[in-house]
Amino acid sequence: MTMVDYAVNEHVATVSLNDGENRFNPDFLNAYLGVLDEVEGATDATTLVVTSSHEKIFSNGIDLEWLVPVIQQNDTARAKDFFYLLNRMFKRIVTYPLLTIAGISGHAFAGGAIMSCAFDFRFMRSDRGFFCFPEVDLGIPFLPGMNALLKKAMPMYMVEYMEYTGVRLTADQCVEHHIIHKASPAETLMADTMAFAMALNKRRPVVAEMKKRLNQAIVHAIDVEDVPYIESGRFNMG
Repeated sequence: MTMVDYAVNEHVATVSLNDGENRFNPDFLNAYLGVLDEVEGATDATTLVVTSSHEKIFSNGIDLEWLVPVIQQNDTARAKDFFYLLNRMFKRIVTYPLLTIAGISGHAFAGGAIMSCAFDFRFMRSDRGFFCFPEVDLGIPFLPGMNALLKKAMPMYMVEYMEYTGVRLTADQCVEHHIIHKASPAETLMADTMAFAMALNKRRPVVAEMKKRLNQAIVHAIDVEDVPYIESGRFNMG
């Protein structure tokens, strides 16, 4: 099984994240971006679904076992390259010319939860898995682009509550607070997600232009506002 792969059914491309806890490191991010490029360039799909093959984890975000030693070694160039690559992934999803759906099949923590906010729609497994931003306890302040992604997907009162407390939300709580579209048990999650995806078949150029206009502030935050923080080379990891 490759780190990231995909299959196409009619107009829906389903991407599977297959790297265990799907933690973000350069190898994983480059594989992921490569598959997104292939889906856009080599298929006629108009809707994208992203899920995980792990039995209980969608994504646990940044691979701290990879990143912390890089920072401890004062390899700021490598650390900066990583954060720019991470932002490239976030930006790629939020500007992707297909309608995008996250099939959150388990825990979505930290960067994994942030990534899910970049999608247009979110479905989540109801019987296992939490949605959580533990950065306040890890000592990792959010970059402006990350905050912008959260504000896109969540009511502002929940952005504040979740960032400041690190609380874990269930899928049902995420539905209650309008963070996800639907909560489903494991046995129907992908069927529900795919049924929704199959009902969406919109033209790529229209979707791309809509996202360009809707998500302009997010792109600006990633491309402009994040740069001074990354270039400072001061990475507070708790």
